Amino acid sequence: MAFPEPKPRGPELPQKRVKTLDCGQGAVRAVRFNVDGNYCLTCGSDKTLKLWNPLRGTLLRTYSGHGYEVLDAAGSFDNSSLCSGGGDKAVVLWDVASGQVVRKFRGHAGKVNTVQFNEEATVILSGSIDSSIRCWDCRSRRPEPVQTLDEARDGVSSVKVSDHEILAGSVDGRVRRYDLRMGQLFSDYVGSPITCTCFSRDGQCTLVSSLDSTLRLLDKDTGEMLGEYTGHKNQEYKLDCCLSERDTHVVSCSEDGKVYFWDLVEGALALALPVGRGVVQSLSYHPLEPCLLTAVGGSVHCWREEAYEAEGGTG
Repeated sequence: MAFPEPKPRGPELPQKRVKTLDCGQGAVRAVRFNVDGNYCLTCGSDKTLKLWNPLRGTLLRTYSGHGYEVLDAAGSFDNSSLCSGGGDKAVVLWDVASGQVVRKFRGHAGKVNTVQFNEEATVILSGSIDSSIRCWDCRSRRPEPVQTLDEARDGVSSVKVSDHEILAGSVDGRVRRYDLRMGQLFSDYVGSPITCTCFSRDGQCTLVSSLDSTLRLLDKDTGEMLGEYTGHKNQEYKLDCCLSERDTHVVSCSEDGKVYFWDLVEGALALALPVGRGVVQSLSYHPLEPCLLTAVGGSVHCWREEAYEAEGGTG
């Protein structure tokens, strides 16, 4: 007699706080895992960028060179470079090992909300409140961008990059997807100012958060709405959203001090995680594991699943 297969365990959500980083850089505007999830970057209102080992809670390096608060940062695929953007309208390319500024790209007319490398880390894409996305060649000495995308009618709040696409969210209420292979632009109107947008891990869908306290899951190719997620509060701040490491849950910051998790398929609220007092400004999900970083005030918290045991005890 054959026994039924055991049901696969449901995905575990990070809800156990295992580490708190007191970043010492004013308000933390953004927290970002690197590509393999071993390190993270924190962007400070004190003009610095810091590199950490979040599970150990150790500060590895501080990067100074912005003239105003740092609003976003990203690491390259090989961990050798960082890029960052901020309130000084500059996009900065950094050497990770030396901590030195390699290049400073100027050309935006307003603060830079969002920065990303392309997959080969040869180009930095930056989105600004000046309504443009600019593409900067990391290897060229020329000061001007290699391309400017200026279709947005208001500030660009979010830019994400896949191997052949650029996904951009704007305060004008539209998500724009540039297909670089086809040379085409696809636009979906959400209607409320967009605060964050991202690809699902499988590349089939896009997730969009906006200032009507709603997240929407769209089919990337057709623009059809697959799901709506509500219950959190997002009415005035630019807040992060993402999908969990296996695309099972939709995750969002909130202005009420919590991070919200919804079941992707059913749309039901799975967890409202109390993080701290005030706005949860930023979050970053580990690429492979149920591990979440959250930024509130001047601190970053690292969360793991309940069963997780840290090496040498929890901190």
